[in-house]
Amino acid sequence: MITRFHIRADEAELAALKSKLEQVRWPDVLADARWEFGSELQFMQDLHGYWLDAYDWRREEERLNVLPHYRFERNGSLIHFIHQPGKGPDPLPLIMTHGWPGSFVEMLKILPLLTDPGAHGGNPADAFSLVVPSIPGYGFSDRPTRRGTNVFAVADIWADLMTALGYGRFGAQGGDWGSWISTALGLNYADRLIGIHLNYISTGFRPDLSAGAPPLTLEETAYLDRVAKWRDEEGAYFAIQGTRPQTLAYGLSDSPVGLAAWLIEKFQRWSDCQYRPDEVFSKDELLTNVMIYWLTNTAHSSIRLYSEARAQPLHLRPGQRVKPPCGIVRLPRELPMPPRSWAERAFNLPHWTTLPRGGHFAAMEVPELLAEDIRTFFRPLRSEARLRIS
Repeated sequence: MITRFHIRADEAELAALKSKLEQVRWPDVLADARWEFGSELQFMQDLHGYWLDAYDWRREEERLNVLPHYRFERNGSLIHFIHQPGKGPDPLPLIMTHGWPGSFVEMLKILPLLTDPGAHGGNPADAFSLVVPSIPGYGFSDRPTRRGTNVFAVADIWADLMTALGYGRFGAQGGDWGSWISTALGLNYADRLIGIHLNYISTGFRPDLSAGAPPLTLEETAYLDRVAKWRDEEGAYFAIQGTRPQTLAYGLSDSPVGLAAWLIEKFQRWSDCQYRPDEVFSKDELLTNVMIYWLTNTAHSSIRLYSEARAQPLHLRPGQRVKPPCGIVRLPRELPMPPRSWAERAFNLPHWTTLPRGGHFAAMEVPELLAEDIRTFFRPLRSEARLRIS
């Protein structure tokens, strides 16, 4: 069952947040430390001041509620999503999935570009009907209460959601966890996927590397070396979230500044900024994403997806491939990305492009560039698509 949903935080929750922000206790910092040890103290203090004195959650709520929000009930759990029908002669259904440390708000800038291209200098024939869900355990989706909600289970939910919306065949798009979930859809629902567009291939993804597979190329070996170096220098978050998420949960659930520091550090490290994340993202954008986690108390439930990925990694079996057409776009400030040959081991890959700027949060950082790449990839696939269940 699908029902309309309206975002509205309790006044008591906002008052409690204000009290916690007023009682913040700051750590000290080494004299020459900036971002290399984690979230910079001066930036966090500046953001904290803005949060207390200028940020307006009610204004953000009003902005968010302009969009059509719903919740989908499946096996007793509620899944939040936005469903924006496209404005064009034959909009193509597309499900776009966010990642961590983001949320559905990652897609707010790109949503109108994809659903109404004619109003933004594009061709109405490129319109998409966009579905933007919140992963279980994130935002306004229910938190899983048992183990097993991995990316394959989420793909099952997405397939059922698209069926409930009346979409027999559809496209999928994502970065971060969205790339995992879109790939899982391609593996298990190949007959329904028109195509898959990814702006990230996870460092944890593995194509078939069994004895019968072609040997690694020098470029692929160099990529694996880069991944190992990146994990050594940047992968602490993945290790603790994948092994001890509950220990981390107590601090993230109790301290709004601690939560903001944990999330926003990645917006600094993974985006195409020179120094401060607010060079790329507004303070309102950063804080609204934090508020989605804080008000729903989903910081801990969101990171459990990392432990699920350790238990059920996205490693292809011998001979296994992702059959639907796939488009991959690379961004210069993204996490380590593989060479094309690595992707071609797993994907049917007619589309491979590189954007001139942007990082891990492509839909927020370079929405126009990403939207145009998505349109370009899906354009030749539209004529083959049977969009609705007959």
